[in-house]
Amino acid sequence: MPRLRSDFWVSAHLRRLGVEGIAAVQRRRGSPEAGAIFVKVDRLDGTADLFGPAPQSLIDEDSAGERLFVALMAAASPVDVEDRIAKEVRFDGDLWIVEIDDRDGRHRLDLAE
Repeated sequence: MPRLRSDFWVSAHLRRLGVEGIAAVQRRRGSPEAGAIFVKVDRLDGTADLFGPAPQSLIDEDSAGERLFVALMAAASPVDVEDRIAKEVRFDGDLWIVEIDDRDGRHRLDLAE
């Protein structure tokens, strides 16, 4: 099963978060069809989390059409998270960045196990 386009996924995810009362914005627009998506969660307490696409090795046949994420950084300094995002942008200029502000760290991402 093909994956949902990145632009559709980001739009739908932002809408889902908004319905649940979770503040989120699209910070960077990447390739509409297949740009990688990174999600920063600012916990508003001086820490932040960063999630990125799960490696193919963690995706099984049952979830091949889904977008799965892994935690790249947890409870890190927002400055460190921004440094990592800058490195990712230099590596892949077509990526998307979604930023969530939530004290509880809610992101509603499907995480790879």
